[in-house]
Amino acid sequence: MERKNAWKSYSKSDEKKLEELCEGYKDYLFKGKTEREGTAYIIGKAKEAGYISLEEAIKSKKKLKAGDKIYSVCMGKTVALFNIGKKSMEEGMNILGAHLDSPRLDVKQNPLYESNDLAYLDTHYYGGIKKYQWVTLPLAIHGVVVKTDGTKVDIVIGEDEEDPVFCVTDILIHLAQEQMVKKANVAVEGENLDLLIASKPIKVGKEDKKKDLVKKQVLEILKKKYDFEEEDFMSAELEIVPAGKPRDMGLDKSMILAYGQDDKVCAYTSLIAMLNVKKPEKTSCTLLVDKEEIGSVGATGMQSKFFENSVAEILELVGLNSNLSLRRCLQNSSMLSSDVSAGFDPLYASCFESKNAAFLGKGMVFNKFTGSRGKSGSNDANAEYIGRIRGILEGNSVHYQTAELGKVDLGGGGTIAYILSLYGMEVVDCGVAVLNMHAPWEVTSKADIFETEKGYEAFLKEA
Repeated sequence: MERKNAWKSYSKSDEKKLEELCEGYKDYLFKGKTEREGTAYIIGKAKEAGYISLEEAIKSKKKLKAGDKIYSVCMGKTVALFNIGKKSMEEGMNILGAHLDSPRLDVKQNPLYESNDLAYLDTHYYGGIKKYQWVTLPLAIHGVVVKTDGTKVDIVIGEDEEDPVFCVTDILIHLAQEQMVKKANVAVEGENLDLLIASKPIKVGKEDKKKDLVKKQVLEILKKKYDFEEEDFMSAELEIVPAGKPRDMGLDKSMILAYGQDDKVCAYTSLIAMLNVKKPEKTSCTLLVDKEEIGSVGATGMQSKFFENSVAEILELVGLNSNLSLRRCLQNSSMLSSDVSAGFDPLYASCFESKNAAFLGKGMVFNKFTGSRGKSGSNDANAEYIGRIRGILEGNSVHYQTAELGKVDLGGGGTIAYILSLYGMEVVDCGVAVLNMHAPWEVTSKADIFETEKGYEAFLKEA
């Protein structure tokens, strides 16, 4: 079953729409590198499109009706959008789900130290990474610092052209004989992923012999520019991400090279599809969550009750206030669990089974199941549901393909699909093929981004 390359079917009008979508996507990638920034960006776009907060709706005791648009937020890191449809919510919703977090380095709570006139921030990596990929890159610091009086300081250092950048150092090749014979997973140790941030000691006159003068210089800068003390690191969430803007990739500019496309490519296309569908028959929902990369745990992860609670509040506002209505709504819903898939890489062809691999340029990717080895931890979608989705996509001329995440005994991965499926709703994994997945810089095809957004729109309208 050979799938066609989507580029071959595009008119000039199609390519113009594709480029407009991808320019917006690159803007989102740059402004939403962390889950907090992504959530703020999404809320801003939702408000522009007429969405109001669930809190506001509850406070005003607003009675929701078809056409009303609501957003719900959890701790500034997870957001759900609802566009109330014409049909009763007991008949279910059409749900797009993706995640906002991406692999990165997190700054520890007691991070700042000096060694041999160099100042560092101690880090702990987040999500599945190849640690050796994070050395010698220009890196930026994003996040928040919250002081004891509740004041929140937003931090972004390394993205403006006038900003400094940072890096994790690596041993020079001339002295790397011991390192070069180590296995890749230990060639760079997690405790060595510390961020070099300064080397200039503060001038203190006759007291120059005092220790940690570079650290003191850092604290002076932080106090002067951001008004926070060393103790405030304890209540900070600071994330280390690659510095710089997303870029078009290739002489033909057919691809995008950027940090965090797993899973921001699905989050953004879901958002745009949600905003483009004006008057759905069934209530549309886009759910964008945190913590997927570490197991969907915690209050802002998919395993929390945030989504269920939000749906219950929405049902109350539409006049369906029983627990049975909530159960019916969730069970009767249909969902695309949108996460990226491993793009076939000819340089590493031995890792893939080519008949069941995702190829760049051939459209959105469906994974009937994920998990690992014997489908362990998988949501295995029903054939009936996949048949229905195929009919929708083909009826709307959407390019799509099916895939597995590498060879049977070699690959594997998980998404939020299995968590939503516990309600008894129909769920299937789908998304965009990515090269360099989980690396600091990932690659996607603009054609796949375009086809995925088209597919999401069709799903919200017709599922």
